[in-house]
Amino acid sequence: MRIVLASGNLGKVAEFQALFAKTPIEIMAQSVFQLDPVEETGATFLENALLKARYVHHHTKLPTIADDSGLDVDALDGAPGIYSARFAGVNATPAEHIKKLLNELREVPADKRTARFHCVLVYLQNDAEPIICKGVWEGKILFAPKGAGGFGYDPIFFVPTDNCSAAELSFERKIQLSHRGQAMRALLNQLK
Repeated sequence: MRIVLASGNLGKVAEFQALFAKTPIEIMAQSVFQLDPVEETGATFLENALLKARYVHHHTKLPTIADDSGLDVDALDGAPGIYSARFAGVNATPAEHIKKLLNELREVPADKRTARFHCVLVYLQNDAEPIICKGVWEGKILFAPKGAGGFGYDPIFFVPTDNCSAAELSFERKIQLSHRGQAMRALLNQLK
């Protein structure tokens, strides 16, 4: 079975393909269909995931998975949240998003830098009700980036269970722990 992933984010595509590698499911990025990303106008992770899933499913007529995920920082009242991918601007690089976040937290002590990644995953197929799965990954924000792996905010997201940043985890370990890995495994269980 082929499923389209409503994302052009190569890091996300790799994570989905790795998790589904031992299944009969082939994950294809929406870029295979020359689809531009849909504008994320929702007020929640769920609304944005549904927007993306419906858009890609409408254009491809194939089963579709969409996720919306982001980083909530307690000291910033949940920011950047649903705006994580455009926190420092729509065309900003991951390094620019990280720089802005660290700048906003510059006066915040280590014990007040709690944060979590959220992921809401939506699966659409034909006219069936969407399947919705969620994952949450608790951690803290470091004072400076560490590690070269992962993507997005991974270099500044401290993982207490492994005493390192998400960017220092192996690819396999990150999928075991992460918000997206949690949501993907929940979806896989429902698709069996």
